[in-house]
Amino acid sequence: MTQLDDMQYFLANAWWLGLGVAMLLYIILDGADLGAGIFGLVVGDHDERGAIMAAMAGTWDANETWLIVAGGILFGTFPFVYGSAFHYLMVPMAFVLWGVMSRAVAIEFRHLASEKWQRFTDWVFGLSSLTVTFFGGMSVGALLQGFPLVHEEGKLPYYAGGAFDFVSAFSIWTGIAACVAVTLSGVLFVRARFEKTERIRQDAARWTATIFWLAIGSVLITLVWSAAIFDWARSTWFGPHFWLWGIFGLVALWCIEQVRRDTLKDRDLAAILWYNGAVLILGLGMLITLHPWLVPGTWTIREGASPQVSLITFTMTMGGFLPVMVMYNWYQIWVFRARISKLVAYEHH
Repeated sequence: MTQLDDMQYFLANAWWLGLGVAMLLYIILDGADLGAGIFGLVVGDHDERGAIMAAMAGTWDANETWLIVAGGILFGTFPFVYGSAFHYLMVPMAFVLWGVMSRAVAIEFRHLASEKWQRFTDWVFGLSSLTVTFFGGMSVGALLQGFPLVHEEGKLPYYAGGAFDFVSAFSIWTGIAACVAVTLSGVLFVRARFEKTERIRQDAARWTATIFWLAIGSVLITLVWSAAIFDWARSTWFGPHFWLWGIFGLVALWCIEQVRRDTLKDRDLAAILWYNGAVLILGLGMLITLHPWLVPGTWTIREGASPQVSLITFTMTMGGFLPVMVMYNWYQIWVFRARISKLVAYEHH
């Protein structure tokens, strides 16, 4: 593999950060849609389920674009990692892909179907949201554990393990924890999008307290488990700069406390913004912990980066794309910011 000079290594680190930011934006933005879909599984009213889909109809496709952006960055700047990691995660990523496509079909075709088939699309939408979240979270846990590579002279390192090596107690747990955290994001989204007099908004408010504490417990268990089984996490968090990680933790806890206070005061927009702030802080903390690893114990940024010509070309052609995406997302959110009622369910359009 080609050695990178200082400038190319700087570009590789910049795209590593861009990859992390794209994933965090996907988790924050589409996480609310996924969580609302999961919440829809327990919503009994036909029109309310349709209204949940209508609530995200103007933004869901842009939110999912961040997943494509992350995949594009990984393919364009870290192709060796892309090839081996997707081989390792072929099974869970197939389920994620199935879920993403099924969600799109369900949300776009609900208003074209009869009431019987609308109930079917509602279930497809909820179950596919659950599938994307669980297997996506499971994939993250599997990547944190790393995977073995085969090194042969004259060949690029490649994954030669089994199709189900990604399955472990930790990866199953991260899938479950992702479902809990995303469901909290979903009920906060429903609270912020629906009129306060709507029953579905009141139901979401009742669900918030329980899911809030489950989400906190899930995060704490994940952090403790990570510190227990990963040397790279334990040495960083409890090393000479432990005080820095203490600050990260305190700021995240402060954001979470603001979520709790604002939900009790029915400040729905503030609550979801504080929640996203906590996700952003925890996510950035994990990115800093991982550096210089892309996949712990398997690929570093330097080892996994594209050859220098491709890296520079990718930067020149795609460097301005991320700010455009951010502005596009912000514009859509601003346009569709008003609260709605269940009367916006697709069949009433």
